[in-house]
Amino acid sequence: MGMSDNRIFLAGATGAVGSVLAPLLIDAGYAVYGGTRRADRAQALEAQGIVPVVVDVFDAPALAQAVKRIAPDAVIHQLTDLPSKPDPEAMATAVPRNARLRSDGTRNLVAAALAAGCDRLISQSIAWAYAPGPQPWREDQPLDRSAADPRGITVRGVVALEQSTLGTVGLRGAVLRYGQLYGPRTFSPTPRGASPVHVEAAAWAALLALQRGAAGIFNIAEDGAVVNSDKAKAELGWRADLRWPAEVLA
Repeated sequence: MGMSDNRIFLAGATGAVGSVLAPLLIDAGYAVYGGTRRADRAQALEAQGIVPVVVDVFDAPALAQAVKRIAPDAVIHQLTDLPSKPDPEAMATAVPRNARLRSDGTRNLVAAALAAGCDRLISQSIAWAYAPGPQPWREDQPLDRSAADPRGITVRGVVALEQSTLGTVGLRGAVLRYGQLYGPRTFSPTPRGASPVHVEAAAWAALLALQRGAAGIFNIAEDGAVVNSDKAKAELGWRADLRWPAEVLA
């Protein structure tokens, strides 16, 4: 199978990471089928050389049908449900929506992938769901399962996403625990949070995980006192300074 035959179903193709990852995948020789639940975004995807797939991840039968039609070699899960601006009220209402996307959405994606004969899934997770413990956090440290809400809602969603991705028989799953995203189309143009990562470096991590057939959990954040990303550097060849040529995104 030639590189151009490598079909990828990218769920969340219009999101912060997905919109950088799609051109990165195309440039690497993949055929990208970009999932979005909004029909009005199909044209913009087409203009980028992405085959638009208008489907709601919560509609399991429609999702399964769409993914079966594509018959992808891998599914990449970059779905989030965040407000356009980080005002506290909008963020608070986004917490349960995002958690549902991680639990139910991931479960539906896994089922759709398996039904389509696809055994590869790469999922977006977060690097700030760890339980209190020695820092910098490493991938084998436990998640903060006993956290009080609203943090607990987020962590339970993350746990569900990671279990579906990593614990499903017949599926080779990789989980990318991203730090706080910054850069184009995120909430901040400059590094923010305790473990920042540039959105383009985050997208590179997904491409590298795909190319290397990686499985397991990888922290993806800039070097700091809170999160350790040595595993991604060693196994994926990832670096926090990876960027996507600006002229391609313009």
